[in-house]
Amino acid sequence: MNSVHNVLCSSGWWSRRAEHELIPFGLKGVDPGDDVLEIGPGFGATTRVLVQRFGKVEVLELDARYCRRLRAELGESVTVTQGDATKLPYPDDRFSSVLCFTMLHHIPSLDLQDRAFSEIARVLRPGGTFAGTDSLGTGVVFKLIHIGDTLNLIDPDTLPHRLEAAGMVGPEVKVGGRSFRWQAAKP
Repeated sequence: MNSVHNVLCSSGWWSRRAEHELIPFGLKGVDPGDDVLEIGPGFGATTRVLVQRFGKVEVLELDARYCRRLRAELGESVTVTQGDATKLPYPDDRFSSVLCFTMLHHIPSLDLQDRAFSEIARVLRPGGTFAGTDSLGTGVVFKLIHIGDTLNLIDPDTLPHRLEAAGMVGPEVKVGGRSFRWQAAKP
């Protein structure tokens, strides 16, 4: 993320938005089960809320600096792994749910996004859920904070087909305000 994005995502405003908007919207109707993986938590605004709700969370983060920060801040309540969402370092059928919030648009190509979806399906247990939120990319401010940063928006209209192609079933997508949410399951 660029420096403007870093400032925004480490702010109290973003933490409040994660707690009061993103997590409630993204997890509406979702039972995450007993073994939750969050992909791409960045500064951890969503992770802090997930830990409050579920007690312990596993996270996968690409950036080593963010990994160190998450470990220092959240300690034993998270297991932090540095890694790439397109090559998940976990065994098949491991997690009851995989969650991500406003992260998918940081994966640089459609092919890599689809590879991440296939990896997520692989590490979900049968009956497990993939859920989360992402931005629609509307507004000047959203585009400005991504200058010099990866911005590859997900089309909510094509997402159900892409999740099915990755091996998931029953995909649902709901647009609300500046964001959309989804959920799908591993058969």
